Amino acid sequence: MTAASAAARRAAVVCGVGAALPPHIVSNADLTTRLETTDEWIRSRTGITQRHVAGTDLSTTDLAVRAGAQALADGEPVTAEALVVATTTPDRCCPATAPSVATRIGLTDIPAYDLAAGCTGFLYALATAAGLIAAGTVRTVLVIGVDRLATLPDSDDRTTVPLFGDGAGAVVVRCGSADEAGALGPVVLGSDGTGADLIRASRPGALHMDGGEVFRYAVDRMCTASRRAATAAGWVLGDIDRLVPHQANSRITAFVARRLGIPDNRRLSNIAETGNTGAASIPLLLAHAAADGCLQPGHRTLLTAFGAGLTWGATTLTWPGLCRSHPPKGAGHDR
Repeated sequence: MTAASAAARRAAVVCGVGAALPPHIVSNADLTTRLETTDEWIRSRTGITQRHVAGTDLSTTDLAVRAGAQALADGEPVTAEALVVATTTPDRCCPATAPSVATRIGLTDIPAYDLAAGCTGFLYALATAAGLIAAGTVRTVLVIGVDRLATLPDSDDRTTVPLFGDGAGAVVVRCGSADEAGALGPVVLGSDGTGADLIRASRPGALHMDGGEVFRYAVDRMCTASRRAATAAGWVLGDIDRLVPHQANSRITAFVARRLGIPDNRRLSNIAETGNTGAASIPLLLAHAAADGCLQPGHRTLLTAFGAGLTWGATTLTWPGLCRSHPPKGAGHDR
C-alpha cells in the first residue's frame, strides 16, 4: 500500500464525548428583574428558558478541563496525542488556553493549540483533527469547544443578554476506517469576511449583533453547507436520522430543518436549558442527546453551524455506541 492510499483510508472516528456546564443557572425570570423583558418574549423569540453562567471562580480553562477529561474517560483510548481547543473567549490573549488544559488533564508534551472561528469553531477544530489523523501526524485528538459568552453582551441589552450561556463540550477522535461507526464524513467549511461586522465584540460588554441579517445568513449558509456535506458523504437528506445544529436560536434551527426537509422530530435541541454556548454548543448537544437516549448508535447524524467571521460548516457521521460516563442531561427533540 502506498503512503497516499494509506492516508486515503484513514478516518477520524469519534470515540468519546464529554460536557461541562457551570452550576449557576440564570432563568428568564431572573433576567426580568433587571431587563425590560418577559419570559414569554424571550422564549417565543429564542426558545431559551435558562442559561448556565460561570462566575469569576470558573474560567474557560476550568470548563475545558472538565469536558475534556470526561470525553477521555468516556471512550477508548483514554489518552490523546494532540489537543485542539475552539474558543472565542480565552482566559487571556497569550498564551493559548490549550497547553494549560492539556497539562491539567495530564496530557504531557503533546501539541496543543487554540482555534477561533466563532460558533463554527468546533467544526473547524474537528476538520483540523481529521487532517492531523489523515496526515499520520497523530492517531488520537481531543477536540474541545468552550466559550463563556455570557460576559460579552452589555448587561442592560435585552436583545442579546438572554441569548448567551457558558459551557464546554468535547469529543475524542481516533484513527480508524471510513466505514465504521463514528467516522467523520467530509467536513464542509466556509467564511465571508464581508459580514465581519454582523457579529462582533471588541471586549466584554461590547457585543454587537445584527439579528435580522444574522438570521438570514445563518439559515442560508447552514443549509448550503449541510447539503454539500450530505452529498459528499453519499447521503440524501432523507437519510438523516438526527440534525445537530449549533444552538443559536430555536427559530433559526427550525428554519434550517424545514428548508432541508428534515422532520422536526429529528432536530435535536438543548437551547432551552443552555442558551447559545458558542463553540461548545454542538459537542454539548451531542453529549446531552446521547445521555438522554435521543441520539442512538446507528443514527445518521448531520452537524452544522454558523458563527462570527462570518463562518459556517457541516459534516456527517453515523453515531457510535458511547456515553458510558453519562454527561449532564438536558437535551432532546426541539420542544
